[in-house]
Amino acid sequence: MKIVLVDDQTLVRKGLRSILSLQEQMDIKGEATNKQEALDLIQKEKPDLAIVDMHLGKENGFDLIAEVRESGCSCKFAVLIPLKGTIPSLPPITTETKVEGYISLGAYPEEFVYALQAIHRGGKYYDPAIMDMMLHSQNKPQTDNNRLMLLTSKEKEVLQTLGKGYSNKQIAKELFITENTVKKHVSQILAKLELSDRTQAALYANEIGLVQYQYEVSV
Repeated sequence: MKIVLVDDQTLVRKGLRSILSLQEQMDIKGEATNKQEALDLIQKEKPDLAIVDMHLGKENGFDLIAEVRESGCSCKFAVLIPLKGTIPSLPPITTETKVEGYISLGAYPEEFVYALQAIHRGGKYYDPAIMDMMLHSQNKPQTDNNRLMLLTSKEKEVLQTLGKGYSNKQIAKELFITENTVKKHVSQILAKLELSDRTQAALYANEIGLVQYQYEVSV
């Protein structure tokens, strides 16, 4: 199995490489620290699996995945999720996001290896710790929903697609509008909801239940 590692933190990349180097069937083909490096690496190596951190500095790991999918690459993706701070709200493992697995950064090495093996065999993987935190985050204060009244109907639709991890190009196609219009709506959403970036908007959309998912676990 050819694997690439995408994480902006050197210690995380080296830790993952150390774990995977003990597995004879896993071949690390390279490392990337940001979206552009990852796009170039994936195009060059054509790996079977890319392990991607949810947060790449100020960039979004899901934006990287969306761009790779748009290029037609068949690489599978396992996304690393931190369990400290904000409870993660994630796009589902579906044909829309093309994410095959979510793995906690707090997972034990044997759990991490098992997850990758399951994904490589064609299965899907949700880390139990992540699922537990997501289940506990379902009940949100009604005041969050009241904030939606600040948005227009179209802005709500854009916010919902942001919550699914869509890129601007995907949102434009989904809602039959131009990418420039999408950018304008995103700017208005961030301003009205007092959010700093599209990642926070995506998390907010999930946390208030604007995006409904049906979870699938198949290992």
